[in-house]
Amino acid sequence: MNPILKTIDLHKIYSKGNMEVRALQGVTFDIQRGEFVSIVGRSGSGKSTLLNLIGGLDTATSGNIHIHDRELTQMKRLDLALHRRKTVGMIFQSFNLIPSRTALENVTLAMAFGGVRRKERKPMAGEILERLGLKDRIDHKPGELSGGEAQRVAIARALANKPQILLADEPTGNLDSKTSAEIIDLLHMLNRKQTVTVLMVTHDEVSAATVSHRIFRLLDGKIIDEKIVGSLS
Repeated sequence: MNPILKTIDLHKIYSKGNMEVRALQGVTFDIQRGEFVSIVGRSGSGKSTLLNLIGGLDTATSGNIHIHDRELTQMKRLDLALHRRKTVGMIFQSFNLIPSRTALENVTLAMAFGGVRRKERKPMAGEILERLGLKDRIDHKPGELSGGEAQRVAIARALANKPQILLADEPTGNLDSKTSAEIIDLLHMLNRKQTVTVLMVTHDEVSAATVSHRIFRLLDGKIIDEKIVGSLS
């Protein structure tokens, strides 16, 4: 079975003045379609850097990223933009919603960038938001939403263009424990019932273990451990 995502000897080096920061040092792993994989590690371990490379928000210093049969590290700028719009959906710790737009507008804007026809955007966005429990909040702006509601809108936006892989960067980092559990349960539901492939980076290994098929531990830019905690079958 061919993996949906595979990284091979991935390195990322940043220059800070006369110093080099080796954010990733030879990261190799793969993910099967329909898997829920978590990458855990403390702050500064390289988790977000890895997700940004896979999401096409940053470029690797060396190594390879294969998504299906496409080599991400060889893509031109336009191809990377299409990759971000169509192949992956990204969820951020800080939500990154447009404060002047309603929940519905935040999702329809993502659809506009994804090439969805104008007349289809509102019905589709409304359906996604309703499915995520936000039927009564679609006309509210981010400042009028709770943290959990705002993150649900962010998840709806990430799902707007039916991505093959959902990338979640510390999706519960700004939430209280109860709301965090609800967001983790929601990601788990999307993975199980809609077969959305999920790659989540988090410092919360306990929560990750309740929903993941596999967990990778990252330390100083290197994968030091892999734990199998669930089965796709």
